Amino acid sequence: MSTKTQSIFQQPVFNNVEEERQHRKERLAGAFRIFNQFGFNEGVAGHITVRDPEKTDHYWVNPLGVHFASMKVSDLHLVNHKGEVVEGNLPINQAAIAIHSQIHQARPDVIAAAHSHSLYGKAWSSLGRLLDPITQDSCAFYQDHGLFDDFRGVVLDQSEGERIAAALKQYKAVILKNHGLLTVGTSVDEAAYWFIAMDRACHAQLLAEAAGSPIAIDHETALLTHSQVSGSNSGWFNFQQLWLKLVEDEPEVLN
Repeated sequence: MSTKTQSIFQQPVFNNVEEERQHRKERLAGAFRIFNQFGFNEGVAGHITVRDPEKTDHYWVNPLGVHFASMKVSDLHLVNHKGEVVEGNLPINQAAIAIHSQIHQARPDVIAAAHSHSLYGKAWSSLGRLLDPITQDSCAFYQDHGLFDDFRGVVLDQSEGERIAAALKQYKAVILKNHGLLTVGTSVDEAAYWFIAMDRACHAQLLAEAAGSPIAIDHETALLTHSQVSGSNSGWFNFQQLWLKLVEDEPEVLN
């Protein structure tokens, strides 16, 4: 367990790589449990990865067979970009390797990436459309998410992972048509929060379109709102209350 004291208003600074690795792993294990709380788990689908701070061509990921709700730091596995398990003794979801390895290679700025088959995300993805700026919260994704519209079944081929990375571009998120959502960030905290926020934005637009014809925020206001709510620090900060509550209720996540 990390003993580093941290303010929830300022991102941490680390004294050494071991401290930073422990922090990333703790947040990763916690993010899985928080995803479970939001109902983002479905069978063995879904994965979140975080880049190792020392071996930057390696990343930590969840193994198959461990439920999101019971994930602990000690459960996490370390894999390289080839999908070879470097630390751990359980199999890894092949889709996680095919997708995340290519994103981490294409985007050196990405520290963490999150994907699951969340209910509202996959429902919205079936429409093959980008989200509209119909609420303040959805403006976090205004002109800041892509669409991958070439669904070919379960992603097992790294070439498809390359195409997903290309659709992501420099955005914080991409909608995978007929599949679900994927978000990225400069921390686990940020990537996980953007996933939560995006799934809720999908839910809001699905509800609004079911009720009528939602009125979009005009372009200039949407751009302004995006600049106010979409920053890396905003994503990181919004995750902190979820993290603190989780550790209070489920401290064994740090084991």
